[in-house]
Amino acid sequence: MKLYSFLFLATFISFTSFAQEDSEISIVPSTPSNKGKFFVSWGGNREVYTKSDIHFTGKNYDFTMYDVKAHDKPKGWHIDYINPSRITIPQTNFRMGYYFKEHYLVTLGLDHMKYVVTQPQLVNIDGTVNIQDGEGNTDFNGTYNDSNLLLDGALDPKGNFEFFEFEHTDGLNYIFAEVARVDEIGHHFKLNANTIQINVLEGIGAGGLYPKTNTTIFGKPRNDEFHWAGYGFSAKLGVNIILFKHFQIQTDVKGGYINMPWIKTTADGDSASQNFWFLQHNITFGYVFQLFNGKNN
Repeated sequence: MKLYSFLFLATFISFTSFAQEDSEISIVPSTPSNKGKFFVSWGGNREVYTKSDIHFTGKNYDFTMYDVKAHDKPKGWHIDYINPSRITIPQTNFRMGYYFKEHYLVTLGLDHMKYVVTQPQLVNIDGTVNIQDGEGNTDFNGTYNDSNLLLDGALDPKGNFEFFEFEHTDGLNYIFAEVARVDEIGHHFKLNANTIQINVLEGIGAGGLYPKTNTTIFGKPRNDEFHWAGYGFSAKLGVNIILFKHFQIQTDVKGGYINMPWIKTTADGDSASQNFWFLQHNITFGYVFQLFNGKNN
């Protein structure tokens, strides 16, 4: 009798252990393969910028303003993000990317940032200004040697800035290519990857700056064209959530360096140059689908 009791207990324990292992396997399915997938996404951004030295040159003037402060121009949560007729007004992000390896992703993107020189602010200025009558505002003519200048945003009777307005608000457009490593971490929490997949991303990128710079200087007519103004480098760290294998939400922090030596400022061919660092926060929403066959699909 004791032998029967022992065999029954051993069988019960073995069956229970097997059932538990089978249950654990069934609730944690294998993570779907990334390789061969493609995505597109759209979202918004915020930025902060370091101070920048800005050099202006043109007919009858050549000067530099030092440690100039600037800020972004956020729209907040707004219908303009999805309104085709006003889609360039907010600060937006467009991405399309391809998983060429299980853990590696290549992305082409556009960060439509905005950069506005803060006014009022006090800056130091070096250089010369000798605007002639009929060319523009002559009130600022003179030689500057590490002189203080107040950028106060004052307007003339025509509503133009008396001295200076400088902003990349039709876009500090950073067009870039990026490579990122992607690692799925949801399995650590025993999540069903077919329902929710959580990834961490680390990436580096490089690209060109294609702004439409809104500049008024000495009341001269501004250049109003998109143009290649420079280049940039960036690195990012982010979290990517994929719901039901197709719907993507991503948040990331990106930092980088921008150098623009070829900024067009006026219709007369005047120009400016500057460089600075930036820190950016992005939130994007997208769709993921299988473009080419991968494993475990």
